[in-house]
Amino acid sequence: MKSILFFFSLSISLCNAQTLLKPDQVFDGTELHTNWVVLVEGNQITYAGSANGISLPNNTTEIDLAGSTLMPGIIEGHSHVLLHPYNETDWNDQVLKESHVERAVRGTVHVKNSLMAGVTTMRDLGAEGAGYTDVYLKKTIDKGIIDGPRLLVAGPAIVATGAYGPKGFHDGVTVPLGAEAASGVDQCIETVRRQMGNGADLIKIYADYRWTPGADSKATFLQEEINAMVATATTAGKYVVAHAGTPEGMKRAILGGVETIEHGDGGTPEIFKMMKDKGIGLCPTLAAGDAITQYRGWNKATDPEPERIQQKRKSFKMALDSGVQIVFGGDVGVFTHGENYREMELMVDYGMKPLAVLKSATSGNASMFHLNELGSLKKGFLADIIAVKGNPIQDISAVKNVSFVMKDGVVYKE
Repeated sequence: MKSILFFFSLSISLCNAQTLLKPDQVFDGTELHTNWVVLVEGNQITYAGSANGISLPNNTTEIDLAGSTLMPGIIEGHSHVLLHPYNETDWNDQVLKESHVERAVRGTVHVKNSLMAGVTTMRDLGAEGAGYTDVYLKKTIDKGIIDGPRLLVAGPAIVATGAYGPKGFHDGVTVPLGAEAASGVDQCIETVRRQMGNGADLIKIYADYRWTPGADSKATFLQEEINAMVATATTAGKYVVAHAGTPEGMKRAILGGVETIEHGDGGTPEIFKMMKDKGIGLCPTLAAGDAITQYRGWNKATDPEPERIQQKRKSFKMALDSGVQIVFGGDVGVFTHGENYREMELMVDYGMKPLAVLKSATSGNASMFHLNELGSLKKGFLADIIAVKGNPIQDISAVKNVSFVMKDGVVYKE
């Protein structure tokens, strides 16, 4: 009986154990503070504020994070956990030659790498030919089988019939596609419902794409098709995001009611104003374009910037000038998982202030993605917390040096 009571009292003690995090400074999701500490009990933040304003209980464990900035866990807005860099294996070959099993195994490594890099939440915007493998990766993380960020998954994503790849085969050859094709209002509605029923947290559509290899992107879905997909998702409490880079594709997606535009390379001041007025976020994926251009031969250290990069700088500046909400998301998977910081560095290089970048990657994305208990270091919020060496507001590259990772109150890196 005594041993049972001892075990019970020990369990109560462990449940009530508290951890005090003591950094040099704290970025709380909005602003930077000095002489702050953060107290965690279980999986919740119970105090975030002045080190002089707290009385600690006896069972508090203190973690000294001298030389570091404490901040909310990074929320990655655009990832593909089942892809790996195209200079390792071409996208077509990943879709056509790597089995779902191989891609799932790779995915377990990818999500662990991102978690260790300080990413505690990720939106996966399309399994790229691997069906609902991202849904199952999410389940294994949630069950504690593998380590990884909280995942918000889109499943297969939806494309207009004929508009996606792999392409280049004659009409007698049928190959697996990187997304699920649909045409017509009825089929679009059916596809959205099927994907939600199979576990998609959100719906990703391709509002424009290349109809043939090497051609310019053109709008794909008709306005009424986009309207129907958004209505179907929102009725079920979900939302839709759109791959869109042409003015017409972006316009149709905006009018249809999507919540974020992914890429937006061809955005105009008028388009960005429409987005701002409707509260639609822009996820510019600067790092993906930067990486792909390098894969195609651009030597970033010595060569002048190609037209694609120059155009991206211009469109990103237009977006910043418009005041549209910028969503942090680099399209990681196109480049190496765990190097999510590349997008933050480029956001600063392209003209965004470091403080605004940090907000985008934490509280801004939490708000945009309806994550009401994440993205800020506040009492009552979930304890997704990281520390980086140095001060990222002075030098955004500090986000490369993640020294501490806590997700849901559990320490994964210290």
